[in-house]
Amino acid sequence: MTTSVLICIAHGSEEIEFTITADLLVRAGINVTLASVTEDGSLTITASRGLKIIADTPLIQVADEPFDAIVLPGGMTGAETFRDSPLVVEKVRRMHLDGKIVAAICAAPALVIEYHQLFPLGNMTCFPSMKDKIPAHKWVDRRVYFDERVNLLTSQGPATSFDFALKLIELLVGRKTAAQVASQLVLPNGINDYLED
Repeated sequence: MTTSVLICIAHGSEEIEFTITADLLVRAGINVTLASVTEDGSLTITASRGLKIIADTPLIQVADEPFDAIVLPGGMTGAETFRDSPLVVEKVRRMHLDGKIVAAICAAPALVIEYHQLFPLGNMTCFPSMKDKIPAHKWVDRRVYFDERVNLLTSQGPATSFDFALKLIELLVGRKTAAQVASQLVLPNGINDYLED
């Protein structure tokens, strides 16, 4: 069965974070669904830098479908929309309870995951200037961090999107596939260690 990932997007979502994540997941052979979180069900999203993106479906149409992971990109306005969406919060909660991977980057860990106390025991990172919204005992200062106790993957911002996506690939389909995808990208030294194996 094909591995599948749900990526939520909303007006104001950070383009780099969701497009890099989606691109790398597709390169790894993972089925990606971009789901719009809008009040009117519109598929056209105006992202944080003004780029227009067309989602595959409104979230409400796939909220009851099974996925192996859910991704919440950052971008302040987009993350606030996720925070204020009962549908997003409930989907994240259900995925967590089902033992699936919940992945959030930039503002989303602070504004959604921590705001709603979805992972009381989960350690996480987020955009560094928002770390005051994460309790000190839960904060991890890393580009990307996976808390294997609760299947929570978090990352810090646009430039960590490659690390984030490759770690998600590793978790979902294995390190070998993540290394194969990394080898296509001409990544700078130090971003990851996949090319050092």
